[in-house]
Formats: sequence, C-alpha cells, structure tokens
Amino acid sequence: MNIILEKLKDVSADCCVTIILQTHRTFPDSDKDSIVLKNLIKEAEARLQEGYPKKIATDIIQKINDFAENINHRHNLESLVIFANENFIEFVRLPIHVENRVIIDTTFATRDLIRAIHQQVGYYVMVLSRDKARLIEAFDDKVVEEITDGFPVLNLDLKPAQGIEGSIANRKTNLNLEFFNRVDKELVEVLKANPLSVIICTEESNFAEYLKIADRKEKIVGHLNGNRMQEAAHHIIDAAWPILKQLNKEKIQERLSELHQAVNTHNFFTDYNEIWRAVNDGRGKTLFVKQGYFQPARLKGDEIELVSPDNSIQGNVDDIIDEMIERNLRSGGDTVFVHNGDLEKFQGLALVTRY
Repeated sequence: MNIILEKLKDVSADCCVTIILQTHRTFPDSDKDSIVLKNLIKEAEARLQEGYPKKIATDIIQKINDFAENINHRHNLESLVIFANENFIEFVRLPIHVENRVIIDTTFATRDLIRAIHQQVGYYVMVLSRDKARLIEAFDDKVVEEITDGFPVLNLDLKPAQGIEGSIANRKTNLNLEFFNRVDKELVEVLKANPLSVIICTEESNFAEYLKIADRKEKIVGHLNGNRMQEAAHHIIDAAWPILKQLNKEKIQERLSELHQAVNTHNFFTDYNEIWRAVNDGRGKTLFVKQGYFQPARLKGDEIELVSPDNSIQGNVDDIIDEMIERNLRSGGDTVFVHNGDLEKFQGLALVTRY
C-alpha cells in the first residue's frame, strides 16, 4: 500500500477519477461486486460527459472499462479502489470498509488508502512451538493470508545426540534456541518487506526464550498464550484480534492526548478555512478526522464554501477532507482516524499545528 501511495501522491492532471467500492471476500457475494463496479463506472461516465471534453471522457472511461474487465473479484478484500486519468490507471484492494463513491478532481482521492496504512491494525501472528513456526498476516479480525515464503519453518533436529557436548538437557535447550534463531531470521525478512506488528502465539516458556534472541523486539507487541499449532488460521486470529484491538485503542487515546494538549496551548484549529490555510502553509502536524467523514466543498480563492453532497458539479471538490489529508501529508504531517465520539466536540475534524 505504501508503494501505491508513493505513486499516487504526486500525480496531478485536469481529470483524475477515483472509484471506491465496498467488496466481499467470499463467493457468491464477491460475484456481485462487478455489478456494483459497473454502476459506479456509469456514474463516473455521466459526470465526465457533463463536465469534461468528449475525448477526455471517452478515453478515460474506455480505459477504466478495459481495466475493470481483468479484475478478478474472487480475490477481493473489504474494498477496492481504482485510480485513473488519461495517462495512468491502477487499483488496490484494501482490508477496510468504505463508502461507495466516485471522486473526480485534479488529484486522486487517497484518504482510504492512507486510512488503511495509518490505522496500523494490520499485523502478524507467529504461531510458535519447538518443532514448527507458522506466520499469519491479518487485518482487524480477518485473515489476509498465511505466509508461505519462508514459512512454515520446521525443526528437524529435535532429538539431541548423546556425547561430549554436555548434558542432554543443555543440548536440547541449545537446539531450541538454534531453531528459534532460524525462525527469527525468516521473520526479519518478512518484516523488511512489510513491517507490521507481531503477536507471538506460543506457550509462556517458549515466549520468554524467543524474546532473548529476537532481533526486532520492538515489533513484538503481544503474546497469545497456548499451543494453537493445529488450529485453523481464522480461529487463531479470532483469539489474537482482541489483543491488537486493545493496543490500537490505547494508541488512538495516546494520539488524542496530543490534541487535548494542543487545545491547552492553542495550537489547533477546527474551522475549515483555518485548517485549509494551515495545511497549505505547511503548518499542519496532525489532522484528526472522524472515520467516514466526507465533505464536498467549493473553493473561492483560498476560502472554502461547504456544499451539499448532492451538489456534485464541475468545479466543486468532492471531498475537501481528502484534499486536506493529502496536502498535510506532502508537508510531513500525518492523519489519525478516530471514532465519532472521540471528536464530537470538534465536529469531527481538528488540526494540531506545528506552531
């Protein structure tokens, strides 16, 4: 997801189309996703024909239709986003819930991609015993995949040979640590490509021994006690998700403390126009946004005029919040997505400023 965001964040054109739709992981519901996508493409076509030159509208819609024909909806996650303009087309599957919509602007709408990245509820569960290690990638309470590159790792040296190396017990301990070291090397390779948090699922004694040799201790955020090696991946994630959910809740509350501190020092804005000017000036530090909050607007110079969601005419910004997120990101700021109640007194939007 980070790679795609890097591709998208600097793309700018007269007409950038973003199509966002809720999808399904399982058949037969996933077969209906293609129908929803076709309807959204028709909506995009109608809006393009209304507000853009015929050639631009025709070329982009043809490109999207051709591209959509090759999307295999049997591989869908919770959502799918297509990004297209005259010279570019790409799509990404996301493990988060979204609202179906079409956004047409001079840049792509990346807020859901950023939300998927910054919520940081993607994680691994490493199921560990003294003879085997499995690695499962998950997002929230859903299995993304069981990692097969380097995993499972098997311990083929379970029985220590008697000899002059010392007691059998000591040799067995050394063999266990050697195995855990091999497992850890494979985990480090996976983390290089996708550095998510890790929960270790194993018995207490194994967890203590593994922590002694782990190279990336900072990525290990929790322990699920017990031997679950024979369990299906989704049962393991059902047990692990409450641990991550609580950690994520604590992380969000910690970030919200930054907002409350900023209120005390008056380094914050809640007014749309003040936020807009601050992110354009590079003064934004952290933008706090209520999950699922969208707001169309009309720009008049550097002033924002909020408009009805039904008033989607050319010249309007489909989602001014997305624009704020993107501009704040370009200046090195970040975004925290929170539940409605946590931002109620801020009307769902607040910016902590650098100064």
